[in-house]
Amino acid sequence: MTPEEQVTLAHAFECTAKGWALFPVGLTKAPRTPNGHKDASTDHDRIKAMHIQYGFALIGIATGERSNLAVLDIDRQHNGLNWWQANRHRLPDTRTHRTRSGGLHLYFQHKAGLRCSTARIAPGIDVKAEGGSIIYWPAKGLPVLSEAPLAVWPEWLVLPPHRDPTQPPMPVGQNLTAYITGQLYGLIRTVVRAPPGQRNASLFWAASRVAEIVAQGHLVKPYAEAVLIESACRAGLSHTEAARTIASAFAAGI
Repeated sequence: MTPEEQVTLAHAFECTAKGWALFPVGLTKAPRTPNGHKDASTDHDRIKAMHIQYGFALIGIATGERSNLAVLDIDRQHNGLNWWQANRHRLPDTRTHRTRSGGLHLYFQHKAGLRCSTARIAPGIDVKAEGGSIIYWPAKGLPVLSEAPLAVWPEWLVLPPHRDPTQPPMPVGQNLTAYITGQLYGLIRTVVRAPPGQRNASLFWAASRVAEIVAQGHLVKPYAEAVLIESACRAGLSHTEAARTIASAFAAGI
């Protein structure tokens, strides 16, 4: 085992000591195991076996009940840091990591019922909770900005649930015609209601059609991606799986 691999495993075991379930991730942030975060484990022997078979280029942590962990993901590229600066006085002191893209991961205790969301709180602000995952960036030398104990998830960041969990979310701030709205609603309803075993295929198909709507100038891409990711997470896919499938569909369609 190389010195770098030894360091990575040492970081991994620091995480498991906190009760965080891990799985191997590639440098592109794509899971390396067949089932992604569903393969996450706190067992040292299992983690070593996954490292031998797949390699931990990056350490993925399954968020939600399994790790008792929820993360507020603040993205520098979508003005998330501006939101953080404006609201940091409302946020409790909690463990905080710098991310590879220059953003922030704020670690909290998981709150029962909390699920992943993308840009629902604000543009550039995502929630990684039940059904999601994050990258443990300190293992790649990025700083831990606060080692404070994990705070309770702030109540003001608990968004009201949608009345019908099978109803797809619609983008905010988009001036859409009734025809385009109907098209988009039907596509993301397909994603939300896709049965197990067909979710990735349904997402790719719907994202390809949404990419066509974006290419025609009827919808802004960041909103389209956010709605698709939230729909996919609601259907049961992880944020990482959804983002990868959507990116592939957009690359093929635009």
